[in-house]
Amino acid sequence: MEAALALYEGRLHDAEPVLKARLKQDPFDVAAIRMLAELAGRIERYRDAENLLRRALEIAPDFLAARSNLATVLHRQGRSAEAVAELEHLQRVDPGNLGNANLKAAALGRVGEFDEALELYEQILGTVGRQPKIWMSYAHMLKTVGRQADAVAAYRRALALAPALGEVWWSLANLKTVAFDDADVAAMLAALARDDLAAEDRFHLHFALGKAHEDRKQAEAAFRHYAEGNALRKALIDYDADQTRAAVDHGKALYSPDFFAARRDFGAEAPDPIFIVGMPRAGSTLIEQILASHSLVEGTMELPDIPKLAMKARNAGGIARLSAADARALGEEYLRDTQVQRKSGKPFYIDKLPNNWLHIGFIHLILPNAKIIDARRHPMDCCFSNFKQHFARGQAFSYSLTDMGRYYADYVDLAGHFDAVLPRRIHRVIHERLIEDLEGQVRALLAYLDLPFEEACLQFHTNARAVRTASSEQVRRPINSDGVGQWRAMEPWLQPLKDALGPVLAHYPDAP
Repeated sequence: MEAALALYEGRLHDAEPVLKARLKQDPFDVAAIRMLAELAGRIERYRDAENLLRRALEIAPDFLAARSNLATVLHRQGRSAEAVAELEHLQRVDPGNLGNANLKAAALGRVGEFDEALELYEQILGTVGRQPKIWMSYAHMLKTVGRQADAVAAYRRALALAPALGEVWWSLANLKTVAFDDADVAAMLAALARDDLAAEDRFHLHFALGKAHEDRKQAEAAFRHYAEGNALRKALIDYDADQTRAAVDHGKALYSPDFFAARRDFGAEAPDPIFIVGMPRAGSTLIEQILASHSLVEGTMELPDIPKLAMKARNAGGIARLSAADARALGEEYLRDTQVQRKSGKPFYIDKLPNNWLHIGFIHLILPNAKIIDARRHPMDCCFSNFKQHFARGQAFSYSLTDMGRYYADYVDLAGHFDAVLPRRIHRVIHERLIEDLEGQVRALLAYLDLPFEEACLQFHTNARAVRTASSEQVRRPINSDGVGQWRAMEPWLQPLKDALGPVLAHYPDAP
């Protein structure tokens, strides 16, 4: 009881020793095992949480709460297909559990089963129509499939039920196409004035108000809200820019010409994956939309598999110690695990997790015939776009102008290293050039991919495919330069970003 109360009140450090002492007395106490797993999940130690929950289910296979927790942990690790399997088991034995149904709808969306997910959300809302967070989740799915008007209506329905729910206000702002009126701004300010407002609602509201003021050309007020939202968010996360720098230095030292020369025959031979890497908000969704309009290429999503496999290789003794058989097995594991995202039967598919720039060398090692595209955008536009963007998870570097400038500079440094070590292996798309000369840049991109030119790639905005990133509505419009130079209105407050970027800013689009 003491541990449960500590967990409920968020006193994680108090709960852990109590639970461990209890399990020392009785290693088969599945309730204590589940609570320890919940503690691990709250601090994002998902692998530990998974192991604990599987242990609880070994002891008590009918422990439904533990199985539900396991599905959540799997979903949060990006293993949503496994989560769906657990949830289908739960639905058979506990069909009335709406929490499990809601999680299943979210997991179905993650594996591309959008129609089934929407149907399930509608069934849930038909039963519990006064749940604002379910209306919000439903709206997220509607946005993904391009039903923007329905998404806005669902978000507004959520706000009617919970006017201070900050994530909904931010979700409306994040559509990039909704203009907040005076009543909206007043409602957000009233929510901010509440003493009982949760920190998560507060920072979401600041990001949304930043967008509202930016749309009104009120630069100082917009930046003030963006800065406050970022500061609140940064206080809740742990990011060390020196660790990113160390990872870049390690990658440059490890992935030398000699390293690859000694491993010419490593990796799985399949050429199926196309990786789009770089900074978030650099135009990767636009490139994906263009390529996914080709008859031979399928767009999927930002897949978590490469970082997971890189971690697996490091934990098994290090990437440098992988044998040819190991590297091939890792490549084949990637191909096998991402198969769930492939719905069309097209021969090529896209993985557009931007942070995979840190793993370019590993990708080439385990998938030597995969293509790698570097999406690059002007550092000020790109970084400012990140600064005003709240990400549901990840991208912890983006909540500080200094951290973000350093991250961009580190990315350029490592990409430049691979330009030298793996010449012509990576194709760079400069966002501003793509806007200025769409056809020329698309032809060059397709030539790099050894694909024939198709006119549909120039009409990418007519593609009705689902899009799951913050740019979903932007890539449903024809090519435009609306996002170019937006940072200039905020320039008086961006000096820390310029300082952190250093020579990268002056040399763009080339590396210093």
